[in-house]
Amino acid sequence: MREFSETQITRLIVDSYHEKLVSRIVNDVIIVGGGPAGLVAGFYLAEQGFKVALVEKRLSPGGGIWGGGMGMNEVVFQEEALPILREVGIRAELRQEGLYTVDAVELAAGLCFKAVQAGVAILNLVTLEDVSVHGERITGVVVNRTGISGVMHVDPLTLSAKAVLDATGHEAAVLQTIRRRGFFRDSPVAGAIEGPMNASAGEEVVVQQAGEVYPGLWLAGMSVCSACSGSRMGPIFGGMLLSGKRVAELIGKALSETDG
Repeated sequence: MREFSETQITRLIVDSYHEKLVSRIVNDVIIVGGGPAGLVAGFYLAEQGFKVALVEKRLSPGGGIWGGGMGMNEVVFQEEALPILREVGIRAELRQEGLYTVDAVELAAGLCFKAVQAGVAILNLVTLEDVSVHGERITGVVVNRTGISGVMHVDPLTLSAKAVLDATGHEAAVLQTIRRRGFFRDSPVAGAIEGPMNASAGEEVVVQQAGEVYPGLWLAGMSVCSACSGSRMGPIFGGMLLSGKRVAELIGKALSETDG
């Protein structure tokens, strides 16, 4: 094996990451949250030719997939989501009519791999601190290192985009950031909270209600439930994937019309 130095390794990492970060200061789409809806939206948007950055506050993207249900790393899918699983190359096993189980590790790893291969720049260990607003439109996100934010007084940086997608799950971090400032004062969104468990109803809501809730701000996955009081659904993930695909189609159409 060829001899190399530790400083060469360090330089390669710093240079490569710097190139990636600089290339995503200005984006077509920024996705906040690397769960299933965010990853799916990311790779569909990247495949359409859009420049996409995904910021994830945790070390590992994948959101709530990894733990399955109560630490048992299997998740459930409806038949309607099988085309997305097949496109990514993820195996599903039919367990009863219309319902399939999927290995949670295979699912999380497969979605991450697909997103990166499609061209999504994933910036993990990066957390949302605020949003950028110009002319009553969300124009970007204000981010910091996860280990710094809220711990030390270190100023954040800003990444811009034509569209920001909140895919942060139950937290609905981007939505909550502007909700606290009264942006939805005269809207039902102002007082909406996530509803109690109703898996079937929740799966419908996250797909049907995925979309733009404020100029420049889009929602997918469980963030949708926080905006319209939709029900939670637990470890069934078909709606998450379909929600990500639907919002990618809507964002792509909106950006194409604007650029056109």
